Amino acid sequence: MPPGAPDRHRRPVIHRLVLWNVDLTLVDVAKVARAAYAEAFRKVTGRPLVQLPPMAGRTEPEVFFEALALNGGDLRDAGRSERLLAPFIGELAESLAARRDQLRADGRVLPGAAASMAALAEAGGMVQTVLTGSSRPNAILKLRAFGLDRHVDFTVGGYGSEGYPKGALVRVTRERAQEKYGVSFADRATVYIADSPGDVVAAGNGGARSVAVASGRATSAALREAGPDAVLPDLTDTARIVALITAP
Repeated sequence: MPPGAPDRHRRPVIHRLVLWNVDLTLVDVAKVARAAYAEAFRKVTGRPLVQLPPMAGRTEPEVFFEALALNGGDLRDAGRSERLLAPFIGELAESLAARRDQLRADGRVLPGAAASMAALAEAGGMVQTVLTGSSRPNAILKLRAFGLDRHVDFTVGGYGSEGYPKGALVRVTRERAQEKYGVSFADRATVYIADSPGDVVAAGNGGARSVAVASGRATSAALREAGPDAVLPDLTDTARIVALITAP
Protein backbone atom coordinates (compact mmCIF):
# COMPACT_ATOMS: atom_id res chain seq x y z
CA MET A 1 0.00 0.00 0.00
CA PRO A 2 1.49 3.41 -0.99
CA PRO A 3 2.41 5.67 1.96
CA GLY A 4 -0.52 7.85 2.94
CA ALA A 5 -3.06 5.78 1.02
CA PRO A 6 -6.30 5.09 2.96
CA ASP A 7 -6.64 1.65 4.46
CA ARG A 8 -10.17 0.65 3.57
CA HIS A 9 -9.97 -2.34 5.90
CA ARG A 10 -8.89 -0.38 8.97
CA ARG A 11 -11.52 -0.42 11.68
CA PRO A 12 -12.71 3.00 12.86
CA VAL A 13 -11.47 4.17 16.22
CA ILE A 14 -14.17 3.40 18.76
CA HIS A 15 -14.92 6.34 20.97
CA ARG A 16 -18.58 6.02 22.03
CA LEU A 17 -20.72 3.39 23.75
CA VAL A 18 -24.42 3.86 22.96
CA LEU A 19 -26.92 2.10 25.22
CA TRP A 20 -30.43 1.81 23.83
CA ASN A 21 -33.50 1.15 25.91
CA VAL A 22 -35.84 -1.12 23.94
CA ASP A 23 -39.51 -0.76 24.91
CA LEU A 24 -41.10 2.60 24.08
CA THR A 25 -37.74 3.97 22.95
CA LEU A 26 -37.17 1.85 19.85
CA VAL A 27 -40.33 -0.26 19.61
CA ASP A 28 -43.84 -0.40 21.03
CA VAL A 29 -44.95 -4.00 21.55
CA ALA A 30 -46.98 -3.36 24.72
CA LYS A 31 -50.10 -5.19 23.55
CA VAL A 32 -48.20 -8.40 22.78
CA ALA A 33 -46.03 -8.11 25.90
CA ARG A 34 -49.09 -7.83 28.13
CA ALA A 35 -50.51 -11.06 26.73
CA ALA A 36 -47.17 -12.82 27.19
CA TYR A 37 -46.88 -11.56 30.77
CA ALA A 38 -50.39 -12.79 31.58
CA GLU A 39 -49.75 -16.26 30.19
CA ALA A 40 -46.37 -16.64 31.92
CA PHE A 41 -47.72 -15.34 35.23
CA ARG A 42 -50.65 -17.77 35.20
CA LYS A 43 -48.44 -20.76 34.36
CA VAL A 44 -45.94 -20.01 37.13
CA THR A 45 -48.22 -18.82 39.94
CA GLY A 46 -51.51 -20.51 39.10
CA ARG A 47 -53.20 -17.11 39.37
CA PRO A 48 -54.68 -14.89 36.66
CA LEU A 49 -52.87 -11.63 36.01
CA VAL A 50 -55.71 -9.21 36.69
CA GLN A 51 -53.53 -6.14 37.16
CA LEU A 52 -50.20 -5.57 35.41
CA PRO A 53 -47.94 -3.01 37.09
CA PRO A 54 -46.43 -0.11 35.14
CA MET A 55 -43.45 -1.39 33.15
CA ALA A 56 -41.76 1.82 31.95
CA GLY A 57 -38.16 1.99 33.09
CA ARG A 58 -38.44 -1.21 35.11
CA THR A 59 -36.91 -4.68 34.87
CA GLU A 60 -38.79 -7.95 34.39
CA PRO A 61 -38.04 -9.05 38.02
CA GLU A 62 -39.33 -5.73 39.40
CA VAL A 63 -42.55 -6.06 37.39
CA PHE A 64 -42.97 -9.70 38.45
CA PHE A 65 -42.67 -9.06 42.19
CA GLU A 66 -45.08 -6.13 42.06
CA ALA A 67 -47.48 -8.23 39.99
CA LEU A 68 -47.39 -10.85 42.73
CA ALA A 69 -48.37 -8.24 45.30
CA LEU A 70 -51.12 -6.76 43.14
CA ASN A 71 -52.63 -10.09 42.19
CA GLY A 72 -52.96 -11.77 45.57
CA GLY A 73 -49.58 -13.45 45.85
CA ASP A 74 -48.31 -14.19 49.37
CA LEU A 75 -45.06 -12.25 49.68
CA ARG A 76 -44.52 -13.30 53.30
CA ASP A 77 -42.61 -16.32 51.99
CA ALA A 78 -39.79 -14.40 50.30
CA GLY A 79 -37.94 -17.59 49.42
CA ARG A 80 -40.87 -18.96 47.46
CA SER A 81 -41.32 -15.68 45.63
CA GLU A 82 -37.64 -15.70 44.67
CA ARG A 83 -37.90 -19.29 43.49
CA LEU A 84 -40.75 -18.34 41.17
CA LEU A 85 -38.72 -15.66 39.42
CA ALA A 86 -36.47 -17.86 37.25
CA PRO A 87 -39.37 -20.00 36.00
CA PHE A 88 -41.33 -16.82 35.25
CA ILE A 89 -38.45 -15.33 33.22
CA GLY A 90 -38.20 -18.57 31.25
CA GLU A 91 -41.94 -18.82 30.65
CA LEU A 92 -42.10 -15.18 29.60
CA ALA A 93 -39.39 -15.74 26.99
CA GLU A 94 -41.26 -18.78 25.64
CA SER A 95 -44.59 -16.99 25.62
CA LEU A 96 -43.19 -13.99 23.78
CA ALA A 97 -41.31 -16.19 21.29
CA ALA A 98 -44.58 -17.97 20.50
CA ARG A 99 -46.00 -14.57 19.56
CA ARG A 100 -43.18 -13.47 17.26
CA ASP A 101 -45.57 -13.03 14.33
CA GLN A 102 -47.83 -10.85 16.47
CA LEU A 103 -44.94 -8.55 17.32
CA ARG A 104 -44.87 -7.25 13.77
CA ALA A 105 -48.64 -7.36 13.32
CA ASP A 106 -49.59 -5.60 16.55
CA GLY A 107 -46.35 -3.76 17.40
CA ARG A 108 -44.48 -0.96 15.69
CA VAL A 109 -41.09 0.66 15.31
CA LEU A 110 -41.13 4.10 16.86
CA PRO A 111 -40.51 7.06 14.52
CA GLY A 112 -36.86 7.58 13.66
CA ALA A 113 -35.56 4.50 15.50
CA ALA A 114 -34.20 2.65 12.48
CA ALA A 115 -32.79 5.79 10.88
CA SER A 116 -31.07 6.87 14.10
CA MET A 117 -29.39 3.51 14.62
CA ALA A 118 -28.25 3.49 10.99
CA ALA A 119 -26.97 7.08 11.25
CA LEU A 120 -24.88 6.23 14.31
CA ALA A 121 -23.48 3.18 12.55
CA GLU A 122 -22.65 5.30 9.51
CA ALA A 123 -20.92 7.89 11.69
CA GLY A 124 -18.48 5.19 12.82
CA GLY A 125 -16.61 4.80 16.05
CA MET A 126 -19.68 3.52 17.89
CA VAL A 127 -20.59 0.41 19.81
CA GLN A 128 -24.37 0.18 19.92
CA THR A 129 -25.94 -2.18 22.42
CA VAL A 130 -28.99 -2.36 24.67
CA LEU A 131 -29.65 -1.64 28.31
CA THR A 132 -33.14 -2.88 28.95
CA GLY A 133 -35.51 -4.24 31.56
CA SER A 134 -36.11 -7.23 29.25
CA SER A 135 -34.19 -10.48 29.31
CA ARG A 136 -31.65 -10.96 26.53
CA PRO A 137 -33.83 -13.39 24.48
CA ASN A 138 -36.78 -10.99 24.68
CA ALA A 139 -34.69 -7.94 23.74
CA ILE A 140 -33.26 -9.75 20.71
CA LEU A 141 -36.71 -11.00 19.69
CA LYS A 142 -38.30 -7.55 19.89
CA LEU A 143 -35.60 -5.81 17.83
CA ARG A 144 -35.14 -8.64 15.33
CA ALA A 145 -38.87 -8.64 14.57
CA PHE A 146 -38.42 -5.17 13.05
CA GLY A 147 -34.90 -5.53 11.62
CA LEU A 148 -33.40 -3.29 14.31
CA ASP A 149 -30.83 -5.85 15.44
CA ARG A 150 -28.31 -5.32 12.63
CA HIS A 151 -26.35 -2.57 14.38
CA VAL A 152 -26.58 -3.96 17.93
CA ASP A 153 -23.96 -5.99 19.79
CA PHE A 154 -26.14 -7.96 22.18
CA THR A 155 -23.15 -9.75 23.75
CA VAL A 156 -22.17 -6.67 25.76
CA GLY A 157 -25.69 -5.50 26.64
CA GLY A 158 -27.33 -5.18 30.04
CA TYR A 159 -30.55 -7.08 30.74
CA GLY A 160 -33.22 -6.88 33.42
CA SER A 161 -33.11 -10.61 34.10
CA GLU A 162 -29.56 -10.24 35.44
CA GLY A 163 -30.91 -8.88 38.70
CA TYR A 164 -28.89 -5.66 38.83
CA PRO A 165 -30.46 -2.21 39.27
CA LYS A 166 -30.26 -0.34 35.99
CA GLY A 167 -27.62 2.06 37.30
CA ALA A 168 -25.36 -0.91 38.07
CA LEU A 169 -26.21 -2.38 34.64
CA VAL A 170 -24.76 0.75 33.02
CA ARG A 171 -21.41 0.02 34.67
CA VAL A 172 -21.63 -3.72 33.94
CA THR A 173 -22.33 -3.06 30.27
CA ARG A 174 -19.45 -0.59 30.02
CA GLU A 175 -17.08 -3.15 31.54
CA ARG A 176 -18.21 -5.80 29.06
CA ALA A 177 -17.72 -3.46 26.11
CA GLN A 178 -14.31 -2.34 27.35
CA GLU A 179 -13.17 -5.95 27.72
CA LYS A 180 -14.45 -7.01 24.29
CA TYR A 181 -13.28 -3.99 22.31
CA GLY A 182 -10.15 -3.10 24.24
CA VAL A 183 -11.34 0.47 24.69
CA SER A 184 -11.75 2.51 27.86
CA PHE A 185 -15.09 4.35 27.73
CA ALA A 186 -15.08 7.47 29.87
CA ASP A 187 -18.31 8.58 31.53
CA ARG A 188 -19.08 11.12 28.80
CA ALA A 189 -18.33 8.53 26.14
CA THR A 190 -21.20 6.34 27.38
CA VAL A 191 -24.70 7.53 26.47
CA TYR A 192 -28.00 5.95 27.49
CA ILE A 193 -30.98 6.71 25.21
CA ALA A 194 -34.27 5.97 26.96
CA ASP A 195 -37.81 7.17 27.57
CA SER A 196 -38.42 7.22 31.33
CA PRO A 197 -37.27 9.42 34.23
CA GLY A 198 -36.08 6.29 36.03
CA ASP A 199 -33.74 5.52 33.14
CA VAL A 200 -32.34 9.05 33.26
CA VAL A 201 -31.58 8.57 36.95
CA ALA A 202 -30.04 5.17 36.22
CA ALA A 203 -27.71 6.72 33.64
CA GLY A 204 -26.52 9.24 36.21
CA ASN A 205 -26.04 6.53 38.83
CA GLY A 206 -24.00 4.54 36.33
CA GLY A 207 -21.82 7.49 35.38
CA ALA A 208 -23.21 7.91 31.87
CA ARG A 209 -24.77 10.74 29.90
CA SER A 210 -28.42 10.39 28.97
CA VAL A 211 -30.65 11.41 26.09
CA ALA A 212 -34.31 11.24 27.10
CA VAL A 213 -36.93 10.66 24.41
CA ALA A 214 -40.58 11.53 25.04
CA SER A 215 -41.81 8.48 23.12
CA GLY A 216 -43.08 6.59 26.17
CA ARG A 217 -45.42 7.37 29.05
CA ALA A 218 -43.45 10.34 30.44
CA THR A 219 -43.88 13.91 29.25
CA SER A 220 -40.97 16.05 28.14
CA ALA A 221 -41.38 18.09 31.33
CA ALA A 222 -41.16 15.00 33.53
CA LEU A 223 -38.09 13.81 31.66
CA ARG A 224 -36.44 17.21 31.91
CA GLU A 225 -37.04 17.24 35.66
CA ALA A 226 -34.99 14.03 35.99
CA GLY A 227 -31.95 15.88 34.67
CA PRO A 228 -30.88 14.32 31.36
CA ASP A 229 -28.28 15.88 29.08
CA ALA A 230 -30.95 16.41 26.42
CA VAL A 231 -34.66 15.78 25.84
CA LEU A 232 -36.04 14.94 22.40
CA PRO A 233 -39.68 14.60 21.30
CA ASP A 234 -38.76 11.50 19.26
CA LEU A 235 -35.86 9.99 17.28
CA THR A 236 -36.61 11.60 13.93
CA ASP A 237 -33.88 14.27 14.04
CA THR A 238 -31.01 11.93 13.26
CA ALA A 239 -28.47 14.73 12.74
CA ARG A 240 -29.12 16.05 16.24
CA ILE A 241 -28.89 12.57 17.72
CA VAL A 242 -25.51 11.99 16.12
CA ALA A 243 -24.35 15.41 17.31
CA LEU A 244 -25.49 14.69 20.87
CA ILE A 245 -23.75 11.31 20.95
CA THR A 246 -20.48 12.57 19.47
CA ALA A 247 -20.34 15.78 21.55
CA PRO A 248 -17.10 16.03 23.57
